[in-house]
Amino acid sequence: MSEIHIRPAQPADLASITEIYRDAVLHGTATYEIDPPDQAEMTKRFHAITTDGFPYIVAELDGAVIGYAYASYFRTRPAYWWSVEDSIYIAPDAKGKGLGKQLLSQLIKDCTSLGFRQFIAVIGDGHEDSASVRLHTRAGFAYSGTIRASGFKHGRWLDTVLMQLEMNGGAHTLPGKPPLRSEDA
Repeated sequence: MSEIHIRPAQPADLASITEIYRDAVLHGTATYEIDPPDQAEMTKRFHAITTDGFPYIVAELDGAVIGYAYASYFRTRPAYWWSVEDSIYIAPDAKGKGLGKQLLSQLIKDCTSLGFRQFIAVIGDGHEDSASVRLHTRAGFAYSGTIRASGFKHGRWLDTVLMQLEMNGGAHTLPGKPPLRSEDA
């Protein structure tokens, strides 16, 4: 039996990443994008995230990328610099096999080591029994709220669920220098 390998994403993975995301855009509700971006756009996004120093990882099985995940700022304004948001996408034939758990676990480790204080999940089409809500709950995230009818896709209104995981003392201690920022930022 082959083993899933989690590793940093490389530019050579972008064709597979683009296809996985394309399926999520066209058939899913995890993203509220309607038109799938092409590989050139996905390459721009990849470089923007990795250039800033955020983790961007893939899950590989027998040499094929079957899922990916990354972290990025929850919001870009300075007061949010200690908060990070996750994004996780799995190839259709790899869903339901625990891959999301492996990817999220690695992102949590990476973002904790970078010094972030809050990990926020913004879950499209979130409801109590959705796979993403269950995944984040099992990883220790707590429910923070629901934004009702925040998106419209595939002919229906979608709710967005917000979940949160405290890291590195969370809000219980004062922060130091913002993660991934220079001393003069």
